[in-house]
Amino acid sequence: MFTGIVEELGEVVSLAGSDGDAAVLAVRGPRVTSDARHGDSIAVNGVCLTVIDNVDGVFTADVMGETLRRSSLGALRPGGPVNLERAAAVGGRLGGHMVQGHVDGVARIIAREPAGEWEVLRFSLPPELARYVVEKGSITVDGVSLTVMAVTDDTFSVGLIPATLALTVLGAKAVGEPVNLEVDVIAKYVEKMLSRPARENGSHTPGEAHRV
Repeated sequence: MFTGIVEELGEVVSLAGSDGDAAVLAVRGPRVTSDARHGDSIAVNGVCLTVIDNVDGVFTADVMGETLRRSSLGALRPGGPVNLERAAAVGGRLGGHMVQGHVDGVARIIAREPAGEWEVLRFSLPPELARYVVEKGSITVDGVSLTVMAVTDDTFSVGLIPATLALTVLGAKAVGEPVNLEVDVIAKYVEKMLSRPARENGSHTPGEAHRV
């Protein structure tokens, strides 16, 4: 579990074997690797990955084919920046919202509109995710917890404060570049529960529990 509060901008060292089946990703991130051990979770641009090695501030992680297909990790190149966040500690502050690190889809930046020291970014919205995105709701973009400012059938917009622009990859991404999206998991659970018949949800008619 993550919070969507990026801890540092890491640097891609290598991405080997990104042919669609699997890959090994190496990322430099002194802060997130300071206490990282084999088996720990680190989110890279919003994708939860498992640390398999950590040497001199560089951690490596296996990326399976499903992750390459459903995220933008396969497009990473050595030297490029990535958002990094360690898994949330029990008892810590939840600065953003509940983020699983399970990417639901990839969107693209449609427009960047300066607004003084901050910016409004507009993204495409995949049709299969549109029902989970609401105005003033939470969404994760490349691992960053953000509040939806506006939403249409096929786009949504967010506002980025100076700190987000300076400390995450969203500050430098250009129009047309891909971003990873994770919608609010609570919305998906609510949808599933409401779509099932009452009996499947564990409901019963009055007196039913007392029958023999």
